Amino acid sequence: MKGSRRTTGARRRTARGAAVATAVLLGGMIPGAQAASGAQEIDAELAYTCALPEGEQPVKVRVAAKVPESAQAGQAIQPEDVTVDLTLPEGALAGLTGSGAATVSAEARLSVDVAQGDQHARAEWAGAAADPVPVPAAGGLTLSTAGSVPYVKPGASGDLTFKASDLSAELTAKKADGTPAGPQSTLVTCTVDEDQETTLATVGTGEGVEPSTPAPSASDEWPDGEAGESRALAPEVGAEAEEPAPADAPPCVGDPMDSLEMVTYVTGYANVTKLNGANKFPLACARIHTYENEMVPAPPGLHLYMKAAMVLEYEGKPQLPPTEGTFLTFGFMPTTAVLEMTQIPPKADSREDANVNVHSIIDFTDPSNNTTVTTVDADFVLRLHDVKVNGTPLDVGDSCRTERPFKLTLVGKAGEAIDPQERYELTAGGQLTGSVTIPPFEGCGVDEDLDSLFTASLSGSPGFVKQMQGAPCIPSPPPEGCTPENQPADIPEAKR
Repeated sequence: MKGSRRTTGARRRTARGAAVATAVLLGGMIPGAQAASGAQEIDAELAYTCALPEGEQPVKVRVAAKVPESAQAGQAIQPEDVTVDLTLPEGALAGLTGSGAATVSAEARLSVDVAQGDQHARAEWAGAAADPVPVPAAGGLTLSTAGSVPYVKPGASGDLTFKASDLSAELTAKKADGTPAGPQSTLVTCTVDEDQETTLATVGTGEGVEPSTPAPSASDEWPDGEAGESRALAPEVGAEAEEPAPADAPPCVGDPMDSLEMVTYVTGYANVTKLNGANKFPLACARIHTYENEMVPAPPGLHLYMKAAMVLEYEGKPQLPPTEGTFLTFGFMPTTAVLEMTQIPPKADSREDANVNVHSIIDFTDPSNNTTVTTVDADFVLRLHDVKVNGTPLDVGDSCRTERPFKLTLVGKAGEAIDPQERYELTAGGQLTGSVTIPPFEGCGVDEDLDSLFTASLSGSPGFVKQMQGAPCIPSPPPEGCTPENQPADIPEAKR
């Protein structure tokens, strides 16, 4: 199923000579994974309650897959033929029919809790519908999603259980002519109903393979000279199968002769709180210029401070690639516009800190649980153009933009206590989250003042942002994570 492609296993990356490594429990599809031969069939129908625009509604969810009947400790278990079907009741379709929607497409993400004894991990089974589904004139609507999902590697012998947990779905509705019906997308969040069995499968695990052991979560040596002690691991959750790089990946070429600069791809979603919807910002190139690291003693360990400047790049400009967004004006009128997010780069200055907008603090005081907290600050201006209201062009001029820049602050964390699929490091990529408040608009309209129209539709309430950063291409010899063209090899996928 769709997801962020991540580098296999625990990997170590360096920037400006600093040893910065954490245990990355995400892996790719690996040789020797336990295939579905001798498989048991998962076919479970579960009751969920979903928050839809019409209110909470009961939704039936059917989960199907194949997993092995048995496995061995340390060997990857790869679920196959995974499908997640959602059946929306007739009462949940009023908003779709009212907006003139003719078809609906869906991307679903099912959280699956994986447990072995008192050790737990969480896998995300995410996928998309192969084709848009027609909206029926009456009755319910079934949306079927499918795709490849992460492997799970048991760390020891004993029964390994898979249990269904929360679910989310992103619905995209279109009219018969292919134009959007309502907001660009609607995020539906669902909670599994209590008083029902949610176990999908149990896989018996033997000791035929030497159990896996935890990789060190920081540098190979600690300040006191002693390595961290081995600990029991939760089941390891790997990454989805590698997919071909998307054709729309923009150029992102690094300089192989500049050991201080990395290039990486970023993408993600930004919620528009007023619309109960989200806009996906497209895959973009970012350049990361690193500075000298600073180590500060913090007995019995130390702190490592990393500083960098991250600047977007698109066709030579510091901006995201333009993308079309859909929102509602007057509370009901579907409006499309090209959104252009331009970054105001850190100011060039002789003082190094004036150029910095990325700060990482790595705490080495506890060898068994190192933590990393990274903050990325970026200032933007949002411009709208090529606006259409219900399909009719609306001339907003060339200067319809936010009246002032606004700051987007994103935070990423890494450490033993952080879910492996939510970890972030500057030199390894991962998930960053934050929020942004859009200022009022100005300069909108040619024959009439339209500032208040866009301010009312988009400005104000903070919106949640989730950004996925791929592993950077690091040129310093030997190159890491780079294609032969010196572009990032890791292409992230946006996640909700």
